Amino acid sequence: MSFVLVPASYVYLLREGADGTEVLLQLRQGTPYMDGHWAAAAAGHVERGETAYDAARREAAEELGVTDVGLEFAFTMQRTQHAEAIDERVDWFFTARTWAGEPRVVEPEKCAEIRWCPLDRLPEPMVPHEAYALAHLFSDTAYLTFGWQA
Repeated sequence: MSFVLVPASYVYLLREGADGTEVLLQLRQGTPYMDGHWAAAAAGHVERGETAYDAARREAAEELGVTDVGLEFAFTMQRTQHAEAIDERVDWFFTARTWAGEPRVVEPEKCAEIRWCPLDRLPEPMVPHEAYALAHLFSDTAYLTFGWQA
């Protein structure tokens, strides 16, 4: 049995709203993973030869139509969905408060809508590991794990 590690980058665009910090989220649709759940407005696998930063910039352009994203590294998450570590994920999470262009749904076949949501009142249902990530966004924790029993 082989071991697979799947890398991905996530971008949380942030802005100050009337009631505090808001994050831009997407409602997933038409995908094989977590349809009907809220998730980062821009995220995806890191491709061969690409850095996590490059993947984050590419995903922001492909999924939201924004460029010149002022990425700030938030943390890395290692996660699994199995009792044995066969298919594990490593996720790099970034935030950005500056970008060029107006965020919009570029891939309507994968995204039903995007919405600015207060960080302290996230919509339901959320992709579970992303809800966990957003709960730790300003914790100064550089490394998180998800999916292992305590």
